Amino acid sequence: MKIFNIGIIGLGTVGSGVYKQIKKKASLIKHRTGISLRIKAVCDKNVRIYRKIGVSRGEIVSSYNDILRDPNIHCIVELIGGTKVAKDIILKAFKHGKDVVTANKALLAEEGKSIFTAAHKFKRQIFFEASVGSGIPIIKGLTESLVSNRVNTILSIINGTCNYILTKMTKDKMDFREALSMAQQRGYAEANPSFDIDGIDSAHKITILAELAFGRRINFREVSCEGISKIKQGDIVFAEQLGYVVKLLAIAKKTAEGIEVRVQPTLLPKNHILANVNDSYNAIYLMCDEVENMLFYGRGAGSQPTASAVVSDVVDLARMTSVMRERILFPKLEDVHIKNMSSILSRYYLRFYVIDKPGVLSKISNILGKHNVSISDVIQQERRVGRAVPLVLLTHETYEKNIQVAVRNIDKLSVIKGHSQVIRIEE
Repeated sequence: MKIFNIGIIGLGTVGSGVYKQIKKKASLIKHRTGISLRIKAVCDKNVRIYRKIGVSRGEIVSSYNDILRDPNIHCIVELIGGTKVAKDIILKAFKHGKDVVTANKALLAEEGKSIFTAAHKFKRQIFFEASVGSGIPIIKGLTESLVSNRVNTILSIINGTCNYILTKMTKDKMDFREALSMAQQRGYAEANPSFDIDGIDSAHKITILAELAFGRRINFREVSCEGISKIKQGDIVFAEQLGYVVKLLAIAKKTAEGIEVRVQPTLLPKNHILANVNDSYNAIYLMCDEVENMLFYGRGAGSQPTASAVVSDVVDLARMTSVMRERILFPKLEDVHIKNMSSILSRYYLRFYVIDKPGVLSKISNILGKHNVSISDVIQQERRVGRAVPLVLLTHETYEKNIQVAVRNIDKLSVIKGHSQVIRIEE
């Protein structure tokens, strides 16, 4: 029997889940793998958590440096979140000859280059299955099960907060603020939800997935990121009438012109497999050359699902032999610049508030035509002569730069009132 000693730094929602899961499932893991996982030390700045989850006095240390320096600890589980202190912990762990398991998507997306360079330098491992999709095994899927496949496209719903809000707006006809309030009441959204609703969380995750799928280092700062706070109930209704649903998609594509990585509200046809991913569930849809299309689906957040992925990584590390020591999950990658959003080719949903009078549609269509944008569908159901009414247009494929210039010019028209809406369409 192999004894594998663990030090856990951070006992928040996920860390507490990891602690309890290892204690509860240690015998099951030993039966299945022959490995005895032992939590040797834990550390958290909130000392009240120790009593709450039943940590024994012998496991508690006052500083995470005590865990890093302990020669009997094989693996550090970093679950404090943030970037600055977490990065310091991980780099010190490598220097002390310890492997790392983390769920820190922000750190990996923003500081991944220095983290993985250090892992190579010290010949250590860093596993991070829980960083994307919680308990969904997408990291192992990309790096192990699909190792002989070229991934061409990733379409993903990887933020449960936004998906829950959009589901409530679609099914229960709530407006954005009402749906957000309900998400906060249910514990799906933080008191300050900007990290989720502005798309930043999804951008961190798609950066990691794109790097694994395409084998290139993605600069997180180049990832175009747009959230859902500008989505109106009217947009949900108009999309439904046109045969679409609105989802926040994290998209990565490898095209002949370069790599696209972006996060944006998107119209999906109602029969698209991702259109029916609802509430706080996540899904990652891959288009590959050998296995063709695959869907990874499950709970995208929560203490237990995320803890399950962390424990799985710990067991993987424990299973590794000295022969496998040179295996690095995240290979050395070349930097690559992703395509600028202006060169993205897409269909578009456009919504304007216009003064209801003759000739308005003609003025708008003329401006769109001058910028190589052609209209495929029009909805203008309300009639209030002389008052502002919504006008919804769907376009044929065109470049993002054409749409942006055209909409800016349309917004200058005296007949346009309020804020115009631009949403991309994925077929």
